[in-house]
Amino acid sequence: MKISLLIGILFYSTLFTCGNKNDDRFIFFLHNRFLEEHELNDLHPEFGRTEYDEIIAEFEKSGLNVISEKRNGNVNAREYAVGIVNQIDSLIKIGTEPQKITIVGTSKGGYIAQYVSTIANNKDLNFVFIASFRNNDIQNIPEINYCGNILTIYEKSDPFGVSSLERKKNSNCKIKHFKEIELNTGMGHGFLFKPLKEWIEPTIKWANGNYNSE
Repeated sequence: MKISLLIGILFYSTLFTCGNKNDDRFIFFLHNRFLEEHELNDLHPEFGRTEYDEIIAEFEKSGLNVISEKRNGNVNAREYAVGIVNQIDSLIKIGTEPQKITIVGTSKGGYIAQYVSTIANNKDLNFVFIASFRNNDIQNIPEINYCGNILTIYEKSDPFGVSSLERKKNSNCKIKHFKEIELNTGMGHGFLFKPLKEWIEPTIKWANGNYNSE
């Protein structure tokens, strides 16, 4: 089931209904920058359409409750993350265990997710950062601090995603579970535009608490 990020009576009533079931697991899905600045069916000149609905459908098919919205305009990553943290806090307040909440972000959405990790500062939340770390981030975004169970996924042919072990080393939160997956699709940054099993499946496993599975 997809739940809108928009705050209102419907949002909170839906959270209350879902969040009180002990087996409910939630994914906050944060999409890439291209979709933020374009319409749903607009085509990227190199990578084609961002298959936003199809990606959400894959998460839903696995039984996860998806909380997401199409962002509009060039939003400030940190400010947007504050709103996500508030909604995570609402889920936890109604009885959802933090380890059953996963924040997934692709590209710019991954940077928003990193700010969520920093601000929430909750070692039990799950995070999946996809194609959202470059070596100069340590200098350019020094305020990011990884906290939670962290899975990073990056593509070998993508210049916008590399190993983030250096960020982990520079973070002061004790991380219980940390894993990195390097893909070799040859699709460059375009791999995250589609619901490829190469990143969808490990994300679903992570959201289900399977931290040690291949």
